[in-house]
Amino acid sequence: MKKIKIAAGLAHVDYGHLADIVKEASEAGADYIHSDAADMHDLKNMQLMGGHQVIEGIRPYTDKPIECHIYTETCDLLFIEKLAEVGTNMLILPAEHFIGAPLAYIINWCRERKMKFGLTIGLYTPLSFVEESIYDIDRLHIVVHGVDETDGKDNWGWRKSCLDLLRRARKMVDEKNPDCEIAIDGGIRADNLDKLIACDPDVVILSSAIFKDPDGITAGIQKCRAAIDAAQKK
Repeated sequence: MKKIKIAAGLAHVDYGHLADIVKEASEAGADYIHSDAADMHDLKNMQLMGGHQVIEGIRPYTDKPIECHIYTETCDLLFIEKLAEVGTNMLILPAEHFIGAPLAYIINWCRERKMKFGLTIGLYTPLSFVEESIYDIDRLHIVVHGVDETDGKDNWGWRKSCLDLLRRARKMVDEKNPDCEIAIDGGIRADNLDKLIACDPDVVILSSAIFKDPDGITAGIQKCRAAIDAAQKK
């Protein structure tokens, strides 16, 4: 049985204590540190969140790979160089905005700087957006939350339609690029992940489930790890 990795997503955390938060999550068993970032366009509720300065600040506090998951409409060589300089291990961009020749340059710039590269299939984005690029990426990052279960604030569930998407994504990755990770992100908690794990992802991004657990960060990761392991055995 493969180990499904946990990425601690820094979307819903206290940035005033970010170094301590990252250190505890790393020591508690997170496999990746998932640093979310956003420009002024896609995530209106999180404008100008994250980026290379955040990664520079947390890099000394973890030996885990740090990935920059940025919702943005543009990405240039200067930004990639800044990420590489502060020790970023992977850049993840939205597939909706990066199709065509510019994507080839971005992937190559990352490779030249020893960074991995991923594409996000955002909320309600079809799998067809990555049918060609799947051969050359390291992460297919699938946002699974939706409007099925939400309080309109931080507590989102995952949408029912994503299960079919995940099954099709697993088949495509296994056939075309088995080295590519499939990550699932959004609305995932220890008590609702069984059906998602049955779709055989490689990485689970967890934010509120870890950082808003009433028993603390370490307990949150331990609960999610136990739930993932139990779901894999079913």
